[in-house]
Amino acid sequence: MTKVTVLDDYQGVVARLDAVRILDDLNVDLEIITEHVREEGRLAEILAQTDCLVLIRERTRISSSLIEALPRLRLIVQTGRLSNCIDLEACSRRGIPVKDGSGNPIAPAELTWALILAASRRLVPYAQQLKQGNWQRSVAEIADESLGRVVSGRTLGIWGYGKIGKRVALIGRAFGMTVLVHGREQSKQAALSDGFEFVTDRSGFLKRLDVLTLHLRMCPETRHLISEDDLACLRPDALLVNTSRAELLVPGALLSAVRKGRPGAAALDVFTDEPDGVREYLGVPQILCTPHLGFVERDTYESYFCEAFTHVRAFVLEGIRG
Repeated sequence: MTKVTVLDDYQGVVARLDAVRILDDLNVDLEIITEHVREEGRLAEILAQTDCLVLIRERTRISSSLIEALPRLRLIVQTGRLSNCIDLEACSRRGIPVKDGSGNPIAPAELTWALILAASRRLVPYAQQLKQGNWQRSVAEIADESLGRVVSGRTLGIWGYGKIGKRVALIGRAFGMTVLVHGREQSKQAALSDGFEFVTDRSGFLKRLDVLTLHLRMCPETRHLISEDDLACLRPDALLVNTSRAELLVPGALLSAVRKGRPGAAALDVFTDEPDGVREYLGVPQILCTPHLGFVERDTYESYFCEAFTHVRAFVLEGIRG
């Protein structure tokens, strides 16, 4: 029997997906781990009998030392696109194939807009105050009250114009926003072909924005790309939205910038060292936090695990034929 383990199913939903049926007629022992195991030694114990390991994005790092501690491991499957959470050189040394799937820009683009609208209209604090019996209030003290605002007629900045950035930009245009784009040459050509203004100068781009949303790929060139000096170029009433990667910003830069008033607000779905890394942001009223929900919805999960379990099925059948 082939032991297949899925890590980090935080919500306990994988076993109820239609995609699981792909494994139905195989001699497979499917184990789904819902707890997040941080300690590598404990993780090695849990995975000791695992033949095929399925990862939900980059929730757990698969290091060289962990790979060497798992002699039965014969396949790793990454849901979505490959990330740097897997030591690919160590896998290569052991002859362990690593499979990935395709990305999906729809869910993260929609979440980006959910965050923009929620933060702009202050929906979460209004809902929280309503539960306390306060009608049309977003804070407890009336002297501290302020109004939300619409996005129509304002300026949206897209930093990184790939598949997600493009969807966000098109929705911004539909909302009646002026859309500006910044990024590398590839972003420039794509944005211009779609009729959007591309701004090459970084500070000039940031100074014009009401809303800035980040859609950059994580790579050595973009890690810690955005500094506190960059954020200081944003206006005091600007909103920063990050559904991409927390590591795009210099550590500590956003908290310091928000406390200094530029930008005036932020909405974040990604954090370093998740899930613990969210804690330092939770007590800051200007920052709306969500628990990395960009890809966490039914359609994306079905797509991810259909691809993942198809890889597992092919591996198991190849072993039977071999």
